[in-house]
Amino acid sequence: MTFSDEEQSLAFEMKRTKRNVLTFFLCIGLLIIGILGYGIYWAFFDMNRLPTGSFLDQSSSPNGTYTIKAYLTNGGATTGYALRAELIFNNNAQKTKNIYWNDREENVHILWIDEDTVQINGHELELPHEKFDFRRNR
Repeated sequence: MTFSDEEQSLAFEMKRTKRNVLTFFLCIGLLIIGILGYGIYWAFFDMNRLPTGSFLDQSSSPNGTYTIKAYLTNGGATTGYALRAELIFNNNAQKTKNIYWNDREENVHILWIDEDTVQINGHELELPHEKFDFRRNR
């Protein structure tokens, strides 16, 4: 049994159409998963969305390159206090960034080990890249 050229062409066109439709739906699915994943990260884990809080203390590095400001945040009736610390770059125009977030803390103790290493309430951080977030470090 042999197929004519027209039948073979029609079969090839159907396979190609099925492949294109499958590729389209796969791309749409991946896009939706990506948007949902980023939305969950943004809503629950992005340190730039932390509450501001009330100022507690600040400390500058030995050479004055960095300043760390600590804030106490009150989560309301359902959660306890939390401590947030932000890193300020004194010598350049880099944006301030949150480097410390821990729940169930009301006091802060900032100890500079050297110009790029700080210890906040027992958690040692290498600046400017390391962060401590209790939600990730359990």
